[in-house]
Amino acid sequence: MTGTEAPAASDGGLLAPASEDGLSSPGGAGGGTVRFRLGVAYDGTGFRGWTRQPGLRTVQGVLEDALLTLLRRHPPAPSLVVAGRTDAGVHAVGQACHVDLTVEQLAALGRERRRRAAESSAELLRARLNGILGLSSDVVVTSAVEAPAGFDARFGAVWRRYEYRIADAEALHDPLQRHRTVAHAGRLDVDLMNSAARGMLGLHDFAAYCKPRAEATTIRTLQDYTWERDADGVLVARVRADAFCHSMVRSLVGAAVAVGEGKLPPERPGELLGAGARSTEFVVLPAKGLTLMEVGYPRDSELAARSEQTRARRQAGEGGTAAVVGGSGVR
Repeated sequence: MTGTEAPAASDGGLLAPASEDGLSSPGGAGGGTVRFRLGVAYDGTGFRGWTRQPGLRTVQGVLEDALLTLLRRHPPAPSLVVAGRTDAGVHAVGQACHVDLTVEQLAALGRERRRRAAESSAELLRARLNGILGLSSDVVVTSAVEAPAGFDARFGAVWRRYEYRIADAEALHDPLQRHRTVAHAGRLDVDLMNSAARGMLGLHDFAAYCKPRAEATTIRTLQDYTWERDADGVLVARVRADAFCHSMVRSLVGAAVAVGEGKLPPERPGELLGAGARSTEFVVLPAKGLTLMEVGYPRDSELAARSEQTRARRQAGEGGTAAVVGGSGVR
């Protein structure tokens, strides 16, 4: 969140946003602006991913259009910077992003806040955006706070956590959960899948599990990867990494499913690490089973240093390529 598969179209990993704001000053922003951190949840079924694209409905496009409506009398139109871009069909309950508002836009919110007796400009921003989006919207702003100094949703993140749901022959196939659960006809062996998952933990080159992207590193630290059945017997994968490259989560899940079916031995997914090229020994699973659950950040006192470190790594590159670590998204 690959996390996730979802930048313009990612899945097991969060992809780096298409644009960078470059702001960093006390208050979280700069240049006469104030930065707000937003929490966002969405049902990815009706979106062509996070990133704004001409003629396509995307999460970023819908949210930025709502911001434009809210602040249409006070240009310029603000843009969102996200922790990780998700692919078409990928869901989120814990996406994180930030937006910088000018002092004029903030003053306008302040006047409305006083009229509405709202607790804060951040709370008013959340409420007004959700009001514009509508009560039945498939995207919701779940939280809004004024960002601490040095906060950057993209470059400040230290980990992303995703979940993937599979209903196999042993599970209850709930029609109300079909939009976020992948159906599997046979029975999967969860013990074998966990054995395979354990063999992939740690710092590795995950090229075998990533869709190649120019000048993007495939070196990642897989911090946690487990499988268990929920109360309905649905298999739930929980995957956490410092960042994810394109399609990484769905590929990791696909490899574990191949093991659970008996098509691959449990040690094979780990043996593929460092292969240097995308593997064809397993199937990359559909995006709809993937949800970005949470994005982790360091303590407030460490935010600025983390952002600067990640920016420097991206500019310098790793191993001759421009690193996307710290800015990847879910696939």
